[in-house]
Amino acid sequence: MTTATTEADIQAQLARLGTLRTAIAQAIVGQEAVVEQLLIGLLAGGHCLLEGVPGLGKTLLVRSLGQALELQFRRVQFTPDLMPSDILGTELLEEDHGTGHRHFRFQPGPIFTNLLLADELNRTPPKTQAALLEAMQERTVSYAGVTHQLPAPFFVLATQNPLEQAGTYPLPEAQLDRFLLHIRVDYPTETEERDILAQTTGTRHSEVPQVMHGEEVLALQARVREVHLGDDLLAWITRLVRASRPNESAPAEVKQWVKWGAGPRAGQSLVLAAKARALLHGRLAATRDDIVALAAPVMRHRLLLSFAAEAEQKSADDVIAALLRSVPFAG
Repeated sequence: MTTATTEADIQAQLARLGTLRTAIAQAIVGQEAVVEQLLIGLLAGGHCLLEGVPGLGKTLLVRSLGQALELQFRRVQFTPDLMPSDILGTELLEEDHGTGHRHFRFQPGPIFTNLLLADELNRTPPKTQAALLEAMQERTVSYAGVTHQLPAPFFVLATQNPLEQAGTYPLPEAQLDRFLLHIRVDYPTETEERDILAQTTGTRHSEVPQVMHGEEVLALQARVREVHLGDDLLAWITRLVRASRPNESAPAEVKQWVKWGAGPRAGQSLVLAAKARALLHGRLAATRDDIVALAAPVMRHRLLLSFAAEAEQKSADDVIAALLRSVPFAG
């Protein structure tokens, strides 16, 4: 393959990303930052957790992404009575009418898809939440001693409501760590909210066209790995993650507000997310701006705050902002 052909391929891939963003925008008004972070998760091959109050279009956003991608899409509404077999699948006893021989056949559950929308994930008990752990990390499902491979690509896009705590089960730290990004969905601006009202209460219905298939997604994921990230940026990411752990050398805010800091997976996620953002913006090299933009979505769900932070009404984002201020880029 010649250099000119390679450059042409890259430009074609970048153009497809623009087409994908345009397709999603036909159903989603505003929320550019949320859409961008969702696409970054897609390109980096990671799972995303969307958090926001009801009615902000979280489910619609994920469904629109599923419609724009020529991938198999399934939605599971998580409820307190949902069992692991409702997600993973179960074995059925079948009989061969010719021989009378009986055997078990595995019936795959809804997790055997490319894009799984886990709606209100925190409404189901830990037993069912844990059923997703192997699938999210290993892309496999083990049942009755047999390991079943999930289709590629595979994404879990989960939503949760931060307001209602009655009847919910907070996700354990081990499962939170499996999410590449924790995306906050906020209220729209006044102009965006007016556009939403006009678009959703008339006779026209926005259709999201299919603009990308699975092979293109896998090719883009491979391209993300090729994006350059300099040694100085890699060193800075390492220092940022290590500085989030409360010890003698940690910043004062971390010592005061953090009980448990981020692990190595946070650094891996920040590197991949920064590379994906660079590619999404048409660059083949990550910059410091990519890291600053994604530090909060990557790390906010990986910090366990102390009682002092709760008493002072400090959030994980406050800690991350302090880290970005206090951890030097050079040296």
